[in-house]
Order: sequence, then structure tokens, then C-alpha cells
Amino acid sequence: MYLDLSGRVIIVTGASSGIGEATGRLLHLAGARPVLAARRADRLAALSAELDGALHAPTDMTDPAQVRALADLAVRRYGRIDGLVNNAGASFHVRLEDVDPVAYARLLELNVVSVVSAIRAVLPVMRRQGGGRIVNVSSGTTVLAPPGVGAYAASKAAVNMLSTVARKELAADGVDVSLVLPSITATEFGDGMFLDGTNAPSGLVAHSPEYVGRVILRALRTGEERIDIPHGREHPDFPETAPA
Repeated sequence: MYLDLSGRVIIVTGASSGIGEATGRLLHLAGARPVLAARRADRLAALSAELDGALHAPTDMTDPAQVRALADLAVRRYGRIDGLVNNAGASFHVRLEDVDPVAYARLLELNVVSVVSAIRAVLPVMRRQGGGRIVNVSSGTTVLAPPGVGAYAASKAAVNMLSTVARKELAADGVDVSLVLPSITATEFGDGMFLDGTNAPSGLVAHSPEYVGRVILRALRTGEERIDIPHGREHPDFPETAPA
């Protein structure tokens, strides 16, 4: 079922920069009510002011209590939650032999466990409403498996599996779970290694965060199961080209 985003309340995590920030802007332009969450309070406040005072909450997504408080805040303000974009995450570009287990455990808390925490926080509200949309942002590295990012790709592969299972488990509740797999994106991610459009491996092109954000909005509207963003140059029509 196609969902008109106008007036819809959509939580976006990792909204202080990159894909999350672009998604928040695009939701505002679509007439939605974005609820912005990230750790960097100053950036959230600046984005909120730009988006006509969009609701925002500094949130550490690795803290389940803060995640629940985020959902509660959205409900207190708007009385509902129509969508969740699980975008918060961090890179971990290091060879497997050089992985620090302690640092990697912290990454898994953010990239994997926080996805589960956020779904748990919004699910009771969506069930009461009779449905909702959840979009989990993964990575094309789970398909390419390039050397040097195995630990990061493994964390996103876990998100892929969680999304597939959640879609089946929540279908009866009217909650559609979608998975979006971006290619390389020009953001601050990975210390901004692709921000200037360079350093991309051969055959790959860094996409703009707005391009990925448009795909996320498509997933919110359509509820389709999985969208793999093609590697290479951006295709202007791709983000809005949903299956018939």
C-alpha cells in the first residue's frame, strides 16, 4: 500500500549529518513531521531550526532508555509514530587481524543492537495504530565484501537478517520493514573519505546523501522489502522507480 508522507510522523536516527540529515530535509519537504535523533545536540538544533522547528532529541542510540524516551517524546508531541528510519551507525574500516574486540563490541551496539532497541521502542505504538513503516539502512559492502571492511560489513549483514526476519514477524501487525543498501556515499562517514568524490574504488562513484535519502523516502512510501542502490553513477529516476 502506498503511503502519503504528508503529516506522517517519522523518526530518523543519525540525523545530524549525511544520509540522516538529508532524509530529515526531504521528509520536511514532503510535508512529513520528522523527529530528529542523534548524539550531536548542536547540529540537531540547527537542523530543527531550519526545518520550522522539527522535533529533535539528542539521543545515544546505544542506550535503550534514551531510545524509549525518543519514542515517548514523539508520541507526547504528535500522538503517533508512522515511521522509523534506522540510520544511525559508524564505520569500522580495518583489516580483521587489526580489529580491537572492545572497540568492535561498541560498534555492534550501535550498528546492530540499536536497530533492535529502536524497533522495540516504536512497535507498541505502531501496533495500536494498526501499522507503520520501518526502514533499516544497511550497506552495499554486505554484497561486495571488500577487504578491509569485513568487520563493518558483518555488522550490516546482521541488519540485513534482522530486517528480513522482522518483516515476516511484523507483517500481521501491518508493520512493513524495508531494507535499503546504499553504495558509497559522500558523507562524513569513515572520516569523510568520500566527501570530495575521490578515493572510491575502481568502478564505484560516491553518491550524494540526498540521492540515498530519496530512496529511503521511496521505501517509506511503498514498504517494499529491499532496495539495493546500484553502484556507479546516480540515475535520476531510480529513487522514485518503485516496482509496479
